[in-house]
Amino acid sequence: MRNFKFFLLKKPIILLIFTLFCGVASAQLTVKESSPNFWQNVRFGGGLGLSTGSGYFSATVAPSAIYEFNSMFGLGVGLSGTYTKRKDFYKSTVFGGSLIGLFSPIRELQLSAEFEEFFVTRNFDNPVFEDDEYWHPALFLGAGFRTQNVTMGVRYNLLYDDDKSIYANAWMPFVRVYF
Repeated sequence: MRNFKFFLLKKPIILLIFTLFCGVASAQLTVKESSPNFWQNVRFGGGLGLSTGSGYFSATVAPSAIYEFNSMFGLGVGLSGTYTKRKDFYKSTVFGGSLIGLFSPIRELQLSAEFEEFFVTRNFDNPVFEDDEYWHPALFLGAGFRTQNVTMGVRYNLLYDDDKSIYANAWMPFVRVYF
């Protein structure tokens, strides 16, 4: 019941952020309509992850694209896929997508809001644990230092759930690179 109340409290925040980014995108799109080439304003990037250890393996591929409306605003989408295996314990696959909004009030500072939705499949080797499949959302607000194509910072997941989250905790450092 606590999680349900928590989710209801977060719904207005999610709606407000979504409305804000749609409004900004709409206003900026009107300004850019005279732009000669849409693709000149698109930046591609993403992430690759690999983690190994004693009996542990995890790999992630996460491409993304951002449309820069101007030097201050950007809006984009991303895809992500992760495979994880811990020997004699479990296998997991995570697939999903994200929407990201970026705001840079000054060149060196980048603020972000990112909504992710992932489908998680966990298969345990031990019958004591129950296999499960579920959808899991995450809503991150972040801030980072930007220099040229690279941004380094930290983000916080407003929808973090200890039992279902694919992340270790609500705080997460990040590095973004867009070309």
